[in-house]
Amino acid sequence: MEHRLLREIEMGSKSALMKKRIITYYIYNGCATITDLSKELDLSVPTITKFINEMCEDGYINDYGKLETSGGRHPSLYGLNPESGYFIGVDVKKFSINIGLINFKGDMVEQKNNIPYKFENTPDALEELCKTIRDFIKKSTIDTKKILNININISGRVNPESGYSFSIFNFSERPLAEVLTEKIGYSVCLDNDTRAMTYGEYMKGCVNGEKNILFVNISWGLGIGIIIDGKIYTGKSGFSGEFGHINAFENEIICHCGKKGCLETETSGSALHRILLQRIHEGESSILSKRVDTKNNPLTLDEIITAVNKEDLLCIEIVEEIGQKLGKQIAGLINIFNPELVIIGGTLSLTGDYITQPIKTAVRKYSLNLVNKDSVILTSKLKDRAGLIGACMLARSRMFESI
Repeated sequence: MEHRLLREIEMGSKSALMKKRIITYYIYNGCATITDLSKELDLSVPTITKFINEMCEDGYINDYGKLETSGGRHPSLYGLNPESGYFIGVDVKKFSINIGLINFKGDMVEQKNNIPYKFENTPDALEELCKTIRDFIKKSTIDTKKILNININISGRVNPESGYSFSIFNFSERPLAEVLTEKIGYSVCLDNDTRAMTYGEYMKGCVNGEKNILFVNISWGLGIGIIIDGKIYTGKSGFSGEFGHINAFENEIICHCGKKGCLETETSGSALHRILLQRIHEGESSILSKRVDTKNNPLTLDEIITAVNKEDLLCIEIVEEIGQKLGKQIAGLINIFNPELVIIGGTLSLTGDYITQPIKTAVRKYSLNLVNKDSVILTSKLKDRAGLIGACMLARSRMFESI
């Protein structure tokens, strides 16, 4: 396939800018006629026709045939050619990696989940991550020359524009994205894991036209993703959404950020894990009681979530307490942002109503009635797939638009 468009993008030409706008339109709207594009992009029909013809020649756009109309000439429908390029998303979790590959239209073509991995801030862990991605590419059935971009989700402070990570794998003066590009052999971009989950839910999840959204990621840590007027909000340096590090409690629990009293210390997966172990050691009973002192095979957060869904009373009680505390703080976010939609996602969202209902109750109690009546609270539709889908979608979007 002729990669003229990619060369134009690298050169930053006006023609490339317009073609990127056309691709972005197709990403969000599917197939469309030249007339539709002309109106949306405020360009003449002959100009749009010229661009479409060039992009068809380059293989990025397909002619999908005539649109059935009630009379007159039948216009042609154009859309993205699914086989013109591929994008890889990598969702790095605490104990595993999920990798997926989508085609140009955004359909998942290949994926591998729960690849064992210990997420540590060491050079060896970085090398293992790169090797895992390279192995996935080697085993792929597609033409790997058509892989255009890779997006990797990691936790902590990440600047997606500069490619720097300030919390994890910050071993070089160069941007981490540049280091990964060199090690893997393909173009790589980075984003924060919560922001990627937010984008995945926005593109393929429970969002139905809403443009102002908060996504609350309750996993081992706690963060939020923010969408304002249909665009992901990153903040000046990419550090927006550090919800878990609001000072909310007068406790002596040291957060992994080094400070005491962070919201995350009592309303996250790590808090659930710590509190459950503490209460079992104090004599309370759970179906997990025999698992707490297993040194060689420590209790996992996934096991606790399973116990909640098996109606273990102690686990349910702790999850509900977390939901109440968290809901009080989400009420404050609703007062500030007045969102249309609040999505509860992350590992703890897999407990369903056990976490969501206490959150809703606390939101009603602590937020302004006039404000919260505009905000619907839903559980993530994509569940544990949100991060992977978001990573894949970001790999594509980063090439053709400013998120």
